[in-house]
Amino acid sequence: MRPTFEKPLNTEELAALPDEEIDTSDIPALDATFWQNAKVSPPRTKPNVSLRLPEEVLNFFKAESPKGYTSRMAAVLAAYVQAHQAKG
Repeated sequence: MRPTFEKPLNTEELAALPDEEIDTSDIPALDATFWQNAKVSPPRTKPNVSLRLPEEVLNFFKAESPKGYTSRMAAVLAAYVQAHQAKG
């Protein structure tokens, strides 16, 4: 018998469950008609770029958090591009 849970499971608790204990009864089976119009969409990739930056610029972004600093730098550059494109 499958256990019932009083609260939703978090990611770690769900990952620890054996497959047999996961209730999939509310998920419909996928037949051939589901896949008839399916399209493969390859992920959009970003080009790798080597960039020399002043140390103080790099340190500024890393100081906020060493994780994700390149994404923050990309967001700043994207905002710059958007602002300058708007000027026309």
